[in-house]
Amino acid sequence: MNSWLIRSVAVTAAVVGLACAGDGSVTDPVDDNNNGGGGGGTGFAAAVQPILTASCAVSGCHAGASPAQGMNLSSGQAYANIVNVPSIESSLMRVKPSEPDSSYLVHKIQGTQGTVGGSGGQMPLGRTALSQAQIDVIRQWITDGAPNN
Repeated sequence: MNSWLIRSVAVTAAVVGLACAGDGSVTDPVDDNNNGGGGGGTGFAAAVQPILTASCAVSGCHAGASPAQGMNLSSGQAYANIVNVPSIESSLMRVKPSEPDSSYLVHKIQGTQGTVGGSGGQMPLGRTALSQAQIDVIRQWITDGAPNN
């Protein structure tokens, strides 16, 4: 096996172990179709959406008919609700493509929302915080231009 494949398998195992929704599904955080906008970048559907689905798009949070902050993070809804959409709590965009540090979503999941004029608690509120590996996947997707792939 070449080193890229070994690294990819290791990253996949780490992310799946941390982000599994409990249904036994496996997702690959690296978009093998090179749709991530930056040489093998991180795909939204394969890597980011599973994190949002497992941790955020749950009953009483960012899913259903009345999601918190009007932000539905369910599959098929999340992308349109976060990319280039102004935050309600901050002057930042929820996700500003290519700029993770100017994306309010990143600050909310890191717990640094207060440093950018935001409010509320770290997301996911009342649940286990995302791991650094999960945050890194989301940051990389944004760095790659936040493609809808």
